[in-house]
Amino acid sequence: MIFVRSRTARDAAAALLVTAIVFLAMLTSALATAAGAAGSHAIGLWRTMDDESGKTTGLVRVYEQGGKLFARIEQVLKVADAKRLCHKCSDERRNQPITGLVIMRNMTLADDEYIGGDILDPKNGQVYRCRLRVKEGGKKLEMRGFVGVTLFGRTQIWERAGT
Repeated sequence: MIFVRSRTARDAAAALLVTAIVFLAMLTSALATAAGAAGSHAIGLWRTMDDESGKTTGLVRVYEQGGKLFARIEQVLKVADAKRLCHKCSDERRNQPITGLVIMRNMTLADDEYIGGDILDPKNGQVYRCRLRVKEGGKKLEMRGFVGVTLFGRTQIWERAGT
């Protein structure tokens, strides 16, 4: 009897240990997949919207370069704006065509958002610090441009093109 009880207790402990190892392996895999998915969802083609009307104003491509995210204007929907130059820009983008202009630079992934870069508003030529978050399972991007701290800024929602 003692031998049977001892073996049963040992088997139960071994089964519990195997279950715990499998659970931890699955949890680690799920967390790694989620972290990778959050970063990759931001890359792609996005529709930008007018703050007042809510209408699509253009298409912006978010891409990775050197481990950081950048964005450039792919298409401007207003014909007059498509050929416009960024006369109000004050850096190396001054007098560059709006179409093809890199408006977001040097964003790095930290937890569930991209930070550390900047974004250009081509309408006024101002460069702001920014924060980018993937929302609704990768269907939307929340872009917050700000001066100093995020309290002093503006948020835009970009929608994934083709959804």
